[in-house]
Amino acid sequence: MSEREERERSSGTGRLLTGVAWALLLLGLWLWGRELTDVRQGISAPTTGDIAAVGRPPEVRLPPALKPLGNARPQRIDIPSMRVQAPVVARGLDAQGAIDPPPFDQPGVVGWYASGAKPGAAGTALFVGHVDTETRPAVFYKLSSVRPGETVRVIRDDGTVAEFTVDDVQVLPRDHFDAQQAYGVRQSGRAELRLITCGGTFDRASRSYTANVIVSAYLTGSGL
Repeated sequence: MSEREERERSSGTGRLLTGVAWALLLLGLWLWGRELTDVRQGISAPTTGDIAAVGRPPEVRLPPALKPLGNARPQRIDIPSMRVQAPVVARGLDAQGAIDPPPFDQPGVVGWYASGAKPGAAGTALFVGHVDTETRPAVFYKLSSVRPGETVRVIRDDGTVAEFTVDDVQVLPRDHFDAQQAYGVRQSGRAELRLITCGGTFDRASRSYTANVIVSAYLTGSGL
């Protein structure tokens, strides 16, 4: 075990790192190699250890998209169905081209990829959060329970609230992970949101998760 791994194990953060960081490494490499482009809407993914991806059930009636807002940085995210109200911190890419996840000692914080789209503006805003620590749930512990039609609110630094409607939930196994499907814009001209955390089962031998939960949403309202 490396010195860094020993530090992570001793501080209880090793479990936080592997699942999200793995997906974000793919994202970093993908962002360096191509622009965000339109992708076809997914339906569902194979069942993993925690849930079967629900995709977009045909009976869910979704509201029309709202015209994108101006640029403003996120300050807080509210997810009523999860009873989550969490601060948002800006994150960037590290030397390896991966997004730095939220601080290991702040599992209640959500990270926003600050070099990407701002939430509410046109494009895909990317938010990441940990699912748990070695002793307790973290901010996105219940992310896999979110369903299409539910609301996600992002409070922005210009005083506005960007309201998003969830339209897709997927669990993408590591062995078949498609970065473009996970992170790409679903429809041109929309303001979209992705919430990302670990999923599947936790492999204690490799200290990693087998999948990632990806919740997709799009802008449908705004307020003060």
